[in-house]
Amino acid sequence: MGKPTGFMEYPRRKTPWRDPVDRALDYYEIYTPAEEGQLKKQGARCMNCGVPFCESEHGCPIDNLIPEWNDLVYKGEWKEAYERLTKTNNFPEFTGRVCPAPCEGSCVLGINEPAVTIKDIENSIIDKAFEEGWVEEKKTIKATGKKVAIIGSGPAGLTAADQLNKVGHNVTVFEREDRIGGLLVYGIPNMKLSKSLLSRRVGLLESQGIVFKTKTNIGKDISAKELKESYDSILIATGSTIPRDLDVKGRDSENIHFAMDFLTQNTKSLLNSSLSDGNYIDAKDKNVIVIGGGDTGTDCIATAIRHGCKNMVNMEIMNKPPKKRGADNPWPLWPNILRIDYGHEESKKRFGSDPRRFSLLSKEFLSKDGAVSGLTTVEIEWTQGKDGKMQMKEIANSEKTWEADLVLLALGFIGPEQEVLNDFGLSTNTMGNIDSAYGEFSTDIDGVFAAGDARRGQSLVVWAMNEGRGAALEIDRYLEGSSRLSAPSLKLGSLKT
Repeated sequence: MGKPTGFMEYPRRKTPWRDPVDRALDYYEIYTPAEEGQLKKQGARCMNCGVPFCESEHGCPIDNLIPEWNDLVYKGEWKEAYERLTKTNNFPEFTGRVCPAPCEGSCVLGINEPAVTIKDIENSIIDKAFEEGWVEEKKTIKATGKKVAIIGSGPAGLTAADQLNKVGHNVTVFEREDRIGGLLVYGIPNMKLSKSLLSRRVGLLESQGIVFKTKTNIGKDISAKELKESYDSILIATGSTIPRDLDVKGRDSENIHFAMDFLTQNTKSLLNSSLSDGNYIDAKDKNVIVIGGGDTGTDCIATAIRHGCKNMVNMEIMNKPPKKRGADNPWPLWPNILRIDYGHEESKKRFGSDPRRFSLLSKEFLSKDGAVSGLTTVEIEWTQGKDGKMQMKEIANSEKTWEADLVLLALGFIGPEQEVLNDFGLSTNTMGNIDSAYGEFSTDIDGVFAAGDARRGQSLVVWAMNEGRGAALEIDRYLEGSSRLSAPSLKLGSLKT
């Protein structure tokens, strides 16, 4: 695929983000338009590698036909590239923006050269498809008359809805929030995923016959019993939304918030009033500490900078990752290396240094008049025990106190909220997730299925889409006895954030 000698002729060139100083002043997307000629060169770098590890269990969770559309972009056959891309990916405009690209981590070229810019190419294909009018309302096949209810409108729920609608089922998606999208609308800031793109896609899905019902809380507004009586099958895709807390002294001080509360309130206020209603947690002129890395931590950093925070520190308990793969992290595993994300770049420009501080353990929140005023930490070192597990040890005399007016906890999530699960009487596993075997998606209640983070635990948007496609296939089989849908091959890997 691509030009046979392309990987030797052309260096990797990523489509740049907007200038960090300029973009930190607004909430528009951070991306810039790609140059078509440059994208052709990047597509040319894709090798005829025999085994495309970018599609392996370490690569793309939805089996994107990456070498094929890389080759088509190189040849200038954009519409054909779009058609190949959407054979496996329902929403490339989402994954092209928010996916960390495990496909690039397992690119064969990445063994000894920088990987192909797969993510840039994917994003450009779908953007061009919308510009050219290739993304159109698609007719479903003959209606089956079967009704499917989907609880949750995040990436797993939307993907399953799209798939089931394509084969003629009547699909209704229930969402307790005031907008459709779940994590896509309120968990990811507008500068990383414009909500106009989400609205555009939801409008397309509605035009194709999918019914969306917002402000509907299953278990309160509608019972599980009512749903089972009204629908032939039900999919629970409520996500993993219980945040992991930090149990240290002073945690009950004011102005310590979970990251998702901070992000959700900001985006909701932005969409409702361009932040003029004041219904959000304001970081303006505050010393902000974000505890926890990953995408959510980065999004908190970037949002607080746009508020005009006074200072920014991002603390992580783990060691600072190396700049290059370690011996214990060989290709094609996901490379655990130090990355500079958009929020880190903006913070460095604003305050003169990378905001991240590694190997720190939070010990106590300090407060003044009931509000947080500081955080005491201790440095730690990690060693490998005899059992092979990493062990943490505090370093003597390394205590430090940091000023803080606002603390955001970005420590991940520990499972789905139990209200819906209890109303259905569903069993959970030892992790608190819905008990449903991988690849089957069925629960211990006939006709009720589960997918996404509520089933597999916190993971990536693209893994949620993998689950949505797989669950749709199983639901279609349940309703019809067989299915014309395709689903990703079974992959055991999972990239947590």
